[in-house]
Amino acid sequence: MNRTVFLIDGFNLYHSVKKASLDLGLEGTGTRWLDIDGLCRSYLHMIGNDAQVAGIYYFQPWQNTLNRSNQMSLHDTAYIECLKATNISVELSRFKKKPIFCPQCSQQIKRHEEKETDVALAAKLLEVFILDSCDTAVLVTGDTDIIPAVKTANRLFPDKIIAFLFLYKRHNRELAKLTTAHFEIRKEAYRRHQFNDPFITHKGKIIAKPSKW
Repeated sequence: MNRTVFLIDGFNLYHSVKKASLDLGLEGTGTRWLDIDGLCRSYLHMIGNDAQVAGIYYFQPWQNTLNRSNQMSLHDTAYIECLKATNISVELSRFKKKPIFCPQCSQQIKRHEEKETDVALAAKLLEVFILDSCDTAVLVTGDTDIIPAVKTANRLFPDKIIAFLFLYKRHNRELAKLTTAHFEIRKEAYRRHQFNDPFITHKGKIIAKPSKW
């Protein structure tokens, strides 16, 4: 059995799903109600060697979902509850305000910069290999910040396999060169793998899909 874990960059996924919704002409319904567990399992046959899910880890920067009350929106809270109900480990990171100079208005403005997500994903990659929790780690991202961690993991654990599952419109050639095992998600896959509406947890809680998701 090939114990396989998926490490998912939620920030990359958000923008990929958003782009897929537009390209599919689904602005009114969208594809954000994504069943990540089902999506990941649909690619196990491509990994081969009797691949079985040994864990799915979803990393999301949480401050991009805050409302004016400085609380995570009810929509995002509901979605995370659905993910946890399907045995996905959710790890929240944060955004940090960063002052930058705007050449258009000639003033200093503040932008939110993603923090911790890449480092958390890289740390988890090394952790699952150190603890021998898997045989294959599938990185669901297109962000090159993960390259040093991948190179380190390949050097320290030559018997382990690292694969990339590139998100829709997030293929990266630099990352693809690091391994022969890389696949791409098509936009139609997001549409196929949606939670039921409403989603009913194993405890019987009913969670409705937000509008335009």
